[in-house]
Amino acid sequence: MCTCLKIKAKDSSVVVARTMEFGVELDSKMTIFPRGYKYKGSAPSEKIGLEWEGEYGFVGMDAMGLPYVSDGLNEAGLYVGDLLLPGFAQYQDVPEGEEVNSLAPLDVAGYLLSTCQNVAEAKEAIKKVFVWAMNVPQLSGVLPLHFAVHDTWGNSAVFEYVKGELNIVDNPLGVLTNSPYFDWHMINVRNFVNLSANNIPDLKLKGDDVVPIGQGSGMLGLPGDSTPPSRFVRAVALTQSVLEAQNAEEATKNAFHVINNFDIPKGFVREERKGQMTYDYTSWLTISNLKEKIYYYRGYDNMKFYRVKLADIDFSASDIRRLDTTNSDWFEEIS
Repeated sequence: MCTCLKIKAKDSSVVVARTMEFGVELDSKMTIFPRGYKYKGSAPSEKIGLEWEGEYGFVGMDAMGLPYVSDGLNEAGLYVGDLLLPGFAQYQDVPEGEEVNSLAPLDVAGYLLSTCQNVAEAKEAIKKVFVWAMNVPQLSGVLPLHFAVHDTWGNSAVFEYVKGELNIVDNPLGVLTNSPYFDWHMINVRNFVNLSANNIPDLKLKGDDVVPIGQGSGMLGLPGDSTPPSRFVRAVALTQSVLEAQNAEEATKNAFHVINNFDIPKGFVREERKGQMTYDYTSWLTISNLKEKIYYYRGYDNMKFYRVKLADIDFSASDIRRLDTTNSDWFEEIS
């Protein structure tokens, strides 16, 4: 369960917000990957996968100390986010001799963030590799993913693996959730063309004047549950109706308010797996200011946002750095 959305300001600034929901503890940390870092992708049968040197430094969220990110922003203003696509993602077979051009699904975000500066370059880069179904024991098997890609010029796309083939789709609304495929969600939005941010006027009936019960009547019928189709529709409604920001700072504040509508507390979504109750909840959420290259993070137990300005980061360092934000207060005492 994840929700990713884009908000654009009047001055063309782009801000991307996303939540991360998962059924196990991720122990995620904000992680800095330097410029020039040497990456090694994974290949089937324990062979050597794609090896490359990063052209761009980036910041992102890792999981369980693994050398991957599921969400990130690079110094060129490119954003990439992994979102689950269970039951639908089907990765590629790696042809004989092409192992050196193969990546695991968790390699993809780092590959794109370290080599591309915009969506157009990302589209070309993803075509050059084969993404195969690598098992990740720490994360309960093969992760079925699709990928949200946004750049500072306002371009957006979705990369999905459908029946073993790469599918690249432009994303005009800038919203992505989970299953089913992105194209299905775009068709499903048509079921909600009656929704409006404007309140519905009184209904004049013979002998009576029916007045709406309260504010918000234009959005009557907007789905409020946490299923991917409902979150997709809700994200479209919110991003399309929020008042247009003038600049990147205002768009960032708008993104804070909008993404908070997708914050899932522990216990609201639960499932019994192998005799044990598991809970999908919002482990963390991020805001990426693509124009000013600022990355914000907030965890579950700490309501405070932390941010890094990519312009202030030394991307010439030789190794990955993880930032610990677990020891700070989550409130400010003013009494």
